[in-house]
Amino acid sequence: MLSIIVPCYNEEKTVSLYYEEFRNYAAQLGDYELLFVNDGSKDKTLEECLKIKEQDKNCRIVNFSRNFGKEAAMLAGMKEAKGDYVVIMDADLQDPPKLLPEMLQSLKNDPGLDSVATYRVNRKGEPVIRSIFARSFYKLINKMIDINIVDGARDYRMMTRRMVDAILSMEEVNRFSKGIFAWVGFETKYLEYENVERSAGESKWSFWKLFRYAIDGIVGFTTIPLRLATIAGGVVSAFGFLYMIYIVLKALIYGDPVAGFPSLIVIITLLGGIQLIVLGILGEYLAKTYMETKKRPVYIVKEIL
Repeated sequence: MLSIIVPCYNEEKTVSLYYEEFRNYAAQLGDYELLFVNDGSKDKTLEECLKIKEQDKNCRIVNFSRNFGKEAAMLAGMKEAKGDYVVIMDADLQDPPKLLPEMLQSLKNDPGLDSVATYRVNRKGEPVIRSIFARSFYKLINKMIDINIVDGARDYRMMTRRMVDAILSMEEVNRFSKGIFAWVGFETKYLEYENVERSAGESKWSFWKLFRYAIDGIVGFTTIPLRLATIAGGVVSAFGFLYMIYIVLKALIYGDPVAGFPSLIVIITLLGGIQLIVLGILGEYLAKTYMETKKRPVYIVKEIL
């Protein structure tokens, strides 16, 4: 059986459009279950999902008590999924359902394959600034970590049960699924496709949310920022020590008074800025550690329909 996980947050305008498109390919998928995860939507997303459930006996709905985020919704879907194969896809049709039959056949025909993932060959229709930052993020994080995250990779991927079980065995609270998918390993095949714009509604990912998501990914998969902070501290300390020797020698040899109020302010400001940056990096790691030790659940299910 194939389990299809569809995280939904305020997607009342897209859920029905998604289902209409999905139905065009459902017959090619054999036995399936459709798992909508309602992530605390404030609109009529749940009502729209219930309408689909009335039409399709293979549909189930996981309803959260509030909004916990897409990472939590994907995790809940994987835990509830009963299928031998599991696929995650968005409800806004940016993840084309037409790829589902090809993904499923690839896994069935190749016993050594455990995942068929997708990535966009372009970012057509996406704001230019957002595209630049996204590409920069992938370049940066791939230089920091010992795994490779494909630029443009989507959460849209189909996996075998053993890969899903490996992902579920990772019990961390602060989850970055793109990194987790790569970290667990397993043989993965990538399908490329042209970027597809949302079928309706607006993206829930603001620039700030994407920025926070990027920070979570870096903090969750590498300690390089801590090392860079240490190196920066060492370099600045060495520079400060050499500058101190220069001032002392200058005063002893030339008898110059120790002056230079503007340069003193610049140095103090520079050191203060570096210290605050280092404290911020330490704070990010400390905050993640603190949240992990609290052992709170990643999400709370209100009901399963």
